[in-house]
Amino acid sequence: MERCAEFPVLLFSYGTLQDKAVQLANFGRELVGQHDAMLGYSKNWVEITDPHVLATSGKTHHPIVAPSTDQGASVEGMVFQITEQELAAADAYEVSDYTRVCVTLASSLTAWVYVQA
Repeated sequence: MERCAEFPVLLFSYGTLQDKAVQLANFGRELVGQHDAMLGYSKNWVEITDPHVLATSGKTHHPIVAPSTDQGASVEGMVFQITEQELAAADAYEVSDYTRVCVTLASSLTAWVYVQA
């Protein structure tokens, strides 16, 4: 798998990984982050059928992003500093509709993010 900068491990979230309940269930703590954006992507929705993810998020549809050709396309979200173990927990939480990639955010930070597989 592609590597983002080794330290710190940064994760960009535009969806349920920003929710306190999801963070507590997956990481055992509430994450503190900063606002940022992914440029060149647009957001859509995917239906979630995984019982564990449904129970954790409480939502049947989650946002999902994909590259966009629309000029000025961007997706707002939060960037969090996490551990390698928390990144593995995030991998386990995300369903097969998503894949993790490394992106450069509007702030010039490099972070992992889950995009449409």
